[in-house]
Amino acid sequence: MEKLKTKEFWEAAAARAIWTLCETFIGIAGAASLIEEINWHVVISSSCLAALISLAKSIVKGLPEVDA
Repeated sequence: MEKLKTKEFWEAAAARAIWTLCETFIGIAGAASLIEEINWHVVISSSCLAALISLAKSIVKGLPEVDA
């Protein structure tokens, strides 16, 4: 658990979470625009949930760029 105390870990985990948030946002908004009107509440909440899951996964599983 020493990795959780390093700035390098948190920077890498935040970068992954933000990347995941952006990918999810674009994917859901793009798919929703093909179906009908975009429900922004769903797009934003789903994107934030994906980012939180990414952060949790980084904490539990680790990051190859930091663990190496």
